[in-house]
Amino acid sequence: MALHPVPIATKDAEHSAQQFRMMIKDLARDNQGVTTGLDMKVTALSTPGAGVQVGDGSAVIAGKVSPVQGYYNAYNIGSDTVPISATGGVGRSDMLVLRVEDPEYEGDRDPATDPIVFFEVIPNVSSSATTVPSGYSAIPLARIDIPSSTATITNAMITDLRKVANPRRERQLWLFYYSGALTQISGTSGAWQNFPSAVTWSIPVPAWAGKVKIVMTAAGIRLDDGFVFGGYTFQFGTTKEAAQSVNIDDNQGTGVRRQTYVTADTLSLTDTAGAAMRGTNQTLRPKMRCNAGNAGKIGADGATTFIADVEFEEAAL
Repeated sequence: MALHPVPIATKDAEHSAQQFRMMIKDLARDNQGVTTGLDMKVTALSTPGAGVQVGDGSAVIAGKVSPVQGYYNAYNIGSDTVPISATGGVGRSDMLVLRVEDPEYEGDRDPATDPIVFFEVIPNVSSSATTVPSGYSAIPLARIDIPSSTATITNAMITDLRKVANPRRERQLWLFYYSGALTQISGTSGAWQNFPSAVTWSIPVPAWAGKVKIVMTAAGIRLDDGFVFGGYTFQFGTTKEAAQSVNIDDNQGTGVRRQTYVTADTLSLTDTAGAAMRGTNQTLRPKMRCNAGNAGKIGADGATTFIADVEFEEAAL
């Protein structure tokens, strides 16, 4: 029988465990991982010792033994302590995973007395490992890289391997129609300026955001009075400047002409500076400069428009 004849939630019908696992797969959109960026974070014990603690939260785990096994939902209420063995004369890397071992497909655990989902430490993995061994119905939570002759686990030894199964996203377009009088910059200093200074947006940063993708377009930028050489980029908040910038490289003489420039970058919000931005409003602004060899002016006026495409995405925090 290929098609299951009785769908979930049919009155007076019986539903197998497999049906519910397949429903979890559908709801999870065939993705596995933790539910939110804060779920099941692995940290050192409050007083560092021979183990780690796993924070509360939930996760979805794909069954890997059979193609029709489906997915499992697991949750941890409060924190749980997982022992980590000490090293001898050689360092070691262990991987902490959240694993399912369903006796319908593998092993001999008894659901009446044994845990079917549990935290497992896989010892002696590669120091660069980020995925669970093949065939494991499990998701990785952390890799612990332990120096030789060490029994105490600190946060510096823990590499976060969690992935959000279905990260939240929030995208919005922000427009600024420049309506002021002509404003220009010139020179050859190469120093970035908040230009035009009037162009700013106050962007609300979701509390769950792990990164932000920004595409900023400057349309109708006015160039005149000579060859123009410079750059265009953006700054988000006071600490996040785009690593990527585009050149303003124009050699069309002295007449007035119009150009459109686009700059884009992905900024992480998982570091200390990013954490301070989450749940607050942050200023987004364009920046421009005039480089060595510039002989003209970069300007904005009533024919200039700025467009910011801002998308936040959830990540493990």
